[in-house]
Amino acid sequence: MSKGRILVVEDETDIANLLHIFFTNRGYEVATAAKGREAFDRTRSRLPDLIVLDIMLPDIDGYEICRQLRTTTRTSHIPIVFLTQRDERSDVIAGLELGADDYITKPFDMEELGLRVRNAINTHRRTNMTDPRTGLPAARLIEEQLRQLIRVKGWTYVEIHIDHLAPFRDAYGYIAADEVLRYSTLLLNEVMNEFGGERDFVGQAGDQTFVLITFAQNSSFIVNELQRRFNDKIGTHYNFMDYEQGGIRRPDGSLAPLIQLSCGTVTSETRKFSDIREITEAAAEARR
Repeated sequence: MSKGRILVVEDETDIANLLHIFFTNRGYEVATAAKGREAFDRTRSRLPDLIVLDIMLPDIDGYEICRQLRTTTRTSHIPIVFLTQRDERSDVIAGLELGADDYITKPFDMEELGLRVRNAINTHRRTNMTDPRTGLPAARLIEEQLRQLIRVKGWTYVEIHIDHLAPFRDAYGYIAADEVLRYSTLLLNEVMNEFGGERDFVGQAGDQTFVLITFAQNSSFIVNELQRRFNDKIGTHYNFMDYEQGGIRRPDGSLAPLIQLSCGTVTSETRKFSDIREITEAAAEARR
């Protein structure tokens, strides 16, 4: 199992390749980006567990990348380690004030960098910030988002549950089931990149439950599109026989249906909520 997904944003090819080899050999999944725009695209399509970010880039400097990631709800939680030749105290302070988690200057000790990256990822997970399988914000960050909803209007909260995952896991194993979770995460990010906004949020509330918070006016369309795309592709996770018969045959002869998404939606327009539990309970009831 991967120790986590790292995005290396570095325009010097030799350093980027060196970091890719180093972290890959230590069990991480590594993606690289040579420009700021590319870094945004890679982050939005699949959230990394940590970003190693150079400051001097061809198009957008690392400070601006960090600022935009921190002010975008879906990326605000990702740990960022600056890696740069700038070693003035003012540069360090500027990076930390923007929300960077660490700051390492070039030339750097590779083992030290590896330890700092490992500790940042582990600390983030221990504090219940992200789910280790998908990289999505978990319980603590979801609660923070819910508390903010009590004070504002114009939002839609969606509880998304992966139905029939248990018989799938029994038949195909935990690795295949985790692939379904990762597929669902990619799909959520894909749909929100197309139809959502910067204030929108995607999190993982449980083993097979996701949450979506959106301020978009077309929230019903977003939910329908998510379910449509999920149903179109979920068949690729099954063998031919199971997919053709519409599910997995249980030992007693009954059929466990194909995996699907069930969604429960509540909005600030339909009622007033005074407690975050009211929001989650209402969404769960709507989903059932």
